[in-house]
Amino acid sequence: MYYGRKKMRVSCLIIFAVLYCVPPVALAGSFADNGNGTVTDNDTGLVWQQHDDGTTRQWEAAISYCKVFSLAGAGDWRLPNIKELQAIIDEFTYSPAIDPAYFPGTNLSGYWSSTASSFSSSLAWGVNFSNGYVHNYDKSNNYYVRCVRGGQ
Repeated sequence: MYYGRKKMRVSCLIIFAVLYCVPPVALAGSFADNGNGTVTDNDTGLVWQQHDDGTTRQWEAAISYCKVFSLAGAGDWRLPNIKELQAIIDEFTYSPAIDPAYFPGTNLSGYWSSTASSFSSSLAWGVNFSNGYVHNYDKSNNYYVRCVRGGQ
């Protein structure tokens, strides 16, 4: 089935002649390796940094890093918002919860988004690519960064 801009899968089982349908689950995007260190999500049109630099940063430093990041002749990179970062989670895999064919070497840890938390000014949203869970992280902690361009 197709729900809006994101592919969704509905799984149904017949148990004792009762139809039981599992709620739709978001599928990871349809990706293309651009051969230049970037990956395009064909569903969203976003272009992703394929390999992070293996360095953890505090939240403000993560935002600054992406603002000055340059790759594949482009300098308009930014830290993704939480919805964009969630779109590359592969909910059917763990360790990593991202497609390793397109994002090899992804760290099994947290990655920052640009989305600040509404719960506290000291928190921001991120994704743990070990299990695909979305968390509020303390902005003073160090997590990884994967920059994106396009959209917003």
